[in-house]
Amino acid sequence: MDGKFTVPLSKIVKEFSLVSVYTPENLESILISTTDVNRPGLQLGGFFDYFDNERIQVIGLTEITFLQRFVQAKRANAIAKLLERKPPAVVICRDNEPFPEMAELAKLNGVPIFRTSEATSSFLSGLISYLNVELAPRITRHGVFVEVYGEGILLLGESGVGKSETAIELVKRGHRLIADDAVEISRVSNKTLVGTSPENIRHFVELRGIGIINARRIFGMGAVKISEKVDMVIHLEVWNSSKVYDRMGMDNENTKILGISVPSITIPVKPGRNLAIIIEVAAMNNRQKKMGYNAASELLQKLGFAEEITPEHTKEVDWDAY
Repeated sequence: MDGKFTVPLSKIVKEFSLVSVYTPENLESILISTTDVNRPGLQLGGFFDYFDNERIQVIGLTEITFLQRFVQAKRANAIAKLLERKPPAVVICRDNEPFPEMAELAKLNGVPIFRTSEATSSFLSGLISYLNVELAPRITRHGVFVEVYGEGILLLGESGVGKSETAIELVKRGHRLIADDAVEISRVSNKTLVGTSPENIRHFVELRGIGIINARRIFGMGAVKISEKVDMVIHLEVWNSSKVYDRMGMDNENTKILGISVPSITIPVKPGRNLAIIIEVAAMNNRQKKMGYNAASELLQKLGFAEEITPEHTKEVDWDAY
């Protein structure tokens, strides 16, 4: 994992089209490092135990109505106690007018204040989702990432095994390239991994004998995609005649990435095998398994071996250890 990530406040302001009430000179230097967001109702009432001053503070109609019940001096004191703890920003929702003393106290403490027309719950939901993506734990690993029939397929294997060539064949067959050579994988929730390409090499593919090509320029915008959920990992390896490969599909193999287990299979590579078609079938078969259907189980039942079907064995490889 590549350490702790931050996002500049200026990027959040631009993303959500926030209107400035008071803005310090340089928002680029204000870095948000937590995905948590706070509605400071308790704090405006004077309770600051367990208060995290690194969180963006969101004020909605409830907090505004609460403050309106105070006389001006008491209201100014409640706002001052909040802003003295220097949160990274305060956002007022539903286009509520900030109290006159709020802008003055914000300037005194150097705390940015913004407004938005969005409803409080809607803004909170959008902001938390955005921060979960921007601040997600992430790793960058060697591989190729493609979207096949809506499934995000991560191709892994030794250099020269044919990952990039297979990706180009898949693109020619109507699927989409997300990343070649380096894949940046982010854990955006406890169950979801999202893969993308580092921006400086996005859409570029290395083909031995040809060199570097730009997939977007050659095949068009429909041939590429910025990001996709990681649904399956496919390990490509040179065919080893002494190794026994799974022929039934009854065993489950998972690859653990950033603590999340992703279904995976190993495909042996040798001349004459059409990897693009095999990966297409693997993507569709993975989708069927997610829907509860396993062709191997059905075949064994039709052959009368239902009583011999044992619970599926799961093998897990921890990719984080490499």
